[in-house]
Amino acid sequence: MNISATGHTEAEKLQGLKKLATTVYVCQVFAVMMIGLPLFVGVAINFFNRDDVQGTWLESHFNWQIKTAWVSLAGFALAGLSFDLGFGVYILLVTVVWLIYRIAIGWYTLSDDQAINNNIN
Repeated sequence: MNISATGHTEAEKLQGLKKLATTVYVCQVFAVMMIGLPLFVGVAINFFNRDDVQGTWLESHFNWQIKTAWVSLAGFALAGLSFDLGFGVYILLVTVVWLIYRIAIGWYTLSDDQAINNNIN
C-alpha cells in the first residue's frame, strides 16, 4: 500500500481527483445552459490541480476538459460576434452540440475509470 506524506493512499488521492474531474464536467453541463462563467470555474479547477494528476489516467481528462473549455469559449465568442451577420446562431448550435459531445464522452469514460483515448480528441 502506497501512503503519501499526508497519510492518504494513492487510491484515495485518485478518488479525490476523480471527484474534481466530475465537478468540472458538472461545470461544463451548466455552461451549456449559462455559457461562460461555469467554463471558467471548471478550467480554473483543472489548472490549479493539473500537477496532481500528472502521470495518472486522470491527466487525459484534465487535458480533455481544458481543451473543451477553450474551444467552447472561442465558439461562443465567435457566435456572439457573428450574430448580427446572420450565421452566429449556427456557430452557437455547432458549439453547443460539440460541447455536449465532449461532456458525454468524457464523463462516460471517467465513470469507467478510464483515460480519454487520444484518437477521439
